[in-house]
Amino acid sequence: MIEVKNVTKKYGQKKAVDNVSFKVNDGDIFAFIGHNGAGKTTLIKAIVGIHDFDEGDILIDGMSIKDNPVECKKIMAFVPDNPETYEHMKAIDYINFICDMYDVDVDTRKKNIKKYAVLFGMQDKLNDTIDSYSHGMKQKIVLISALVHNPKILIMDEPFVGLDPKAVFDIKEVLNEMVKEKKIIFYSTHILDVAEKLCSKVAIIKNGKLVKSGSMEEIKGDKSLENVFMQLGEE
Repeated sequence: MIEVKNVTKKYGQKKAVDNVSFKVNDGDIFAFIGHNGAGKTTLIKAIVGIHDFDEGDILIDGMSIKDNPVECKKIMAFVPDNPETYEHMKAIDYINFICDMYDVDVDTRKKNIKKYAVLFGMQDKLNDTIDSYSHGMKQKIVLISALVHNPKILIMDEPFVGLDPKAVFDIKEVLNEMVKEKKIIFYSTHILDVAEKLCSKVAIIKNGKLVKSGSMEEIKGDKSLENVFMQLGEE
């Protein structure tokens, strides 16, 4: 479970995240949506332990990300909105570096690297340096690196940006398989029709405040998620 409890994050006097609380349960695909500058990325980086925050707490399987950052990070993977890697490295070396950080055994890493490289069509590109890749290829390497250690919690910030349609389809299939294993998927997106079809839960943030949170059916009712989002933006 992810539990965000009354979290506030300030930049000077501005509250980028203002007293936000919600829960994400095992087996949820949770969409986190809002306009640019609403506070999505700030809160996501707090959840994964990149940013500190001023008030409240964030619990990962009952552990505080402030008090137990390493233990929390061991069960999570994070895919940022911009695929940041060590671009001078070969892709296979970078993926193995991530595996080393998570203590992935040799047999598991070989199996999972092959599985996801084939899935994303990267099996013939792993010995190339990352700086030779397109944006979409870099995103695929980040995704492989996130999935290869079998995280219990996968957190993604705009994961579909730059991916071709087949890769988008493939990652959706991976997410559905993870949910069957009672893992947690938490991601932000601007692609609301995909979120509506894929996600079981949704939270909407506006100007740092949580304005709606609940099951997808509760939030959208007989409307589309896009209509609900646009109406909130006009209020």
